[in-house]
Amino acid sequence: MKKITLAVLAGISAICLACGIAACSFGESGPQGPQDETGAQGSQGEKDPQGPQDEPAEEESGELTIRFPELGNGNAGDCILIKVGDTEMLIDAGSKRGSAKTLVPFIKQYCTDGILEYVVATHAHEDHIAAFVGSSGTDGIFANFQCKTIIDYAMKNTTSQVSKDYERLRDEEVSVTAGAVHYTALQCWNNADGAQRSYELAEGVSFDILYQKFYENKSSDENNYSVCLLLKQGENNFLFTGDLEEAGEKSLVEKNDLPHVKLFKGGHHGSPTSSNEVLLSKITPENVCVCCCAGSTEYTTTKENTFPSQAFIDRVAKYTKNIYVTTMSTGSGYASMNGDITVTSNAEGVTVAGSNNDTILKETDWFKSNRTWPSYGVV
Repeated sequence: MKKITLAVLAGISAICLACGIAACSFGESGPQGPQDETGAQGSQGEKDPQGPQDEPAEEESGELTIRFPELGNGNAGDCILIKVGDTEMLIDAGSKRGSAKTLVPFIKQYCTDGILEYVVATHAHEDHIAAFVGSSGTDGIFANFQCKTIIDYAMKNTTSQVSKDYERLRDEEVSVTAGAVHYTALQCWNNADGAQRSYELAEGVSFDILYQKFYENKSSDENNYSVCLLLKQGENNFLFTGDLEEAGEKSLVEKNDLPHVKLFKGGHHGSPTSSNEVLLSKITPENVCVCCCAGSTEYTTTKENTFPSQAFIDRVAKYTKNIYVTTMSTGSGYASMNGDITVTSNAEGVTVAGSNNDTILKETDWFKSNRTWPSYGVV
């Protein structure tokens, strides 16, 4: 599908509105998950996009929405769509190339002018970038949307084909014809080459690129190259750290004055090696959203380490019971847990809702069969 021109888009009425782990590790020395460089379907299959059942309700003026869509398969991966007014920002686009079949129509519901003002690719793993590329049968995010400012990783180790394809298509977006600009997280932090440390999405809403040492220091773990950012709306803060692991989290805490956050995107899909106490004790999150397929054995058959892991729950439970998860494994396939998760921030406060249900993780049947809430956890 060819990219829609702005001239055509100007004639369309905007009535709709309103994140690898294939190659993603359990830490510097832990087991690696299988890569699917071809973008073939995951072992649990992919679901066709169903599209909107109803037209999205119109946003209130000044309302900020953060959406965590399901990815159309039983594989872990991130995708976060942020919207305020007519400005959209996309953080990551996993989990497989074929996820574009689900994500493109999802994003089009809310990005009605076809322009993503900001795109962030946190690191070069498949489960965070594959849907930017798409598959032989489905064009990806870059082919379907005009991207204005692209921010991504300053370093990488992987030489995977999907990362090469992502970078090739990204650079095409930056061509004279397409007109996007591209910066690394390190350029943003240094306010170098036209990049900025802070960007305004709308009046009173901005995001800051945060510093952590693996923007310019080697790590054996690709996850530690993750771009980290803080989204801010007044006193409400929202933190996104990609798949950052403990060494990166320590650096993030040391190098930034991190605030209490209304929302934390659970690090590394709820891995036992991420979302550590060093970070949680600083941000004391009120809500945590996890982009994963709960209980999937995609990366480990050790029950307590499948996402979201028992270790992750044990650490987060000290601060909040409000944990939400997009998808869950059914053994033979997958199904919605909370489904597409929407976090809304406005003058009334911050709310979380799921397209399937609003049930917090600890109250789900899946949790009661597979996990334990610690005695010290928030009740």
